[in-house]
Amino acid sequence: MRRLFRNWSGHVHAHPHTFVRPTSAGDLRDVLRTAAKSGQRVRAVGAGHSFTPVAAGDEVMINLDHFSGIIAVDEPSQRVRFHAGTRLRDIPALLAPFGLALANQGDVNPQALAGAISTSTHGTGLSFTGFAGTVTGLSLMAADGSVRRLSATNDPEVFDLARVGLGVLGIVTEIELQCVPAFDLIAEEVVAGLDELLADLEARMRGADHFEFYWFPHTDTALTKTNTRVGLGEIGPGHLAEAGVRNRFVDLFDKEVVENGGLRLAVELGAAVPGLVPRINRVAQAAVSDRTYRAPGHDVFVTPRRVRFNEMEYAVPLESGAEVIREIRDAIESRGWRISFPIEVRSAAADDVPLSTACGRETMYIAVHRFFKEDFAEYFRVVEQIFAHHNGRPHWGKIHTLGAGELRRLYPRFDEFCELRHRLDPQAMFGSRYTDSLFVPGA
Repeated sequence: MRRLFRNWSGHVHAHPHTFVRPTSAGDLRDVLRTAAKSGQRVRAVGAGHSFTPVAAGDEVMINLDHFSGIIAVDEPSQRVRFHAGTRLRDIPALLAPFGLALANQGDVNPQALAGAISTSTHGTGLSFTGFAGTVTGLSLMAADGSVRRLSATNDPEVFDLARVGLGVLGIVTEIELQCVPAFDLIAEEVVAGLDELLADLEARMRGADHFEFYWFPHTDTALTKTNTRVGLGEIGPGHLAEAGVRNRFVDLFDKEVVENGGLRLAVELGAAVPGLVPRINRVAQAAVSDRTYRAPGHDVFVTPRRVRFNEMEYAVPLESGAEVIREIRDAIESRGWRISFPIEVRSAAADDVPLSTACGRETMYIAVHRFFKEDFAEYFRVVEQIFAHHNGRPHWGKIHTLGAGELRRLYPRFDEFCELRHRLDPQAMFGSRYTDSLFVPGA
């Protein structure tokens, strides 16, 4: 009997005839050998948090939730090797006994580590790469059950290309990350005028350890979030010296009741009566107040997302970001759309990972969303044209319409990756019709 798979937003469906959760490397090896013998295709899935069918498959789907936890810690180098199915939300507690932390995180944490790495997931901060830029080692299981242990010194050419691999090179079973000493963040959340912010956006991003902002369409202000890193027990610099730790009850109330509860009420009302969206957004933005507080880094980076939505996010050159946002604003107003979900803007350092969305360039990430009950097609189509005009690269786990031809123009080493895929998996067992559309060898 076929199983029903749905992603987090409910937009992606699949009906694999086999869905397994192996409990050991031996179990996984048996699953892969059986699939290879019978000519079945395999996809690995974690939290199902991608908005594209990148992890979905109609034959064999493998979940690695039982492959969780720390394998080894090299304390002098601060490198930590994890099982690939480890959820991001569990990592802070796993690292705490060693006084370590992830260098950076995104704003959600249900994902499996392998999924986050494989789709080029990122946080914000121009001194920090996405997750893939912190990978120092990988273990990759092939269709015959053999395992490649990859690093910069062991099979370096494969390691280089495999750091972002979308699961098409084999099953990632272990991941080694470069970690950092545990730290706190002092968070400053301040409402700013949108035009003023866009005029100075690149400088604002360069002047902070971590900077991001959220803008509700149909309003002229944005909520900015500036996070300053401080060591555990250290006093914050200057005006941040007195920043205090937030009461956990107050923090929980704000995140769950005010942010998620308020947003749910607003988007439900907006979906029912679209004409009210501009007024609702203005009320929501006016209700936001400035605040400053201190907390462990992972507590500040991550915000629970209880309201389901669909998302498109593109990575554009840093210097193009402000103009892209202006063009999106103009498109929303000129077409009379009613957009209830905020637009999210972040940044990241350039890295050298071939299929990373920030490969070779400092990057601004711009994400647009629609409530899961609303049709996103026209909005995303027009916004994607704006991104394309500015040489944008789509997030591998978020909605886009690009195929191999467009992707090849965006990634200088795209054909090298396609060639490696064919060499490691000549039958394309670790794939699907969707991934086949992404990775077509060039002429």
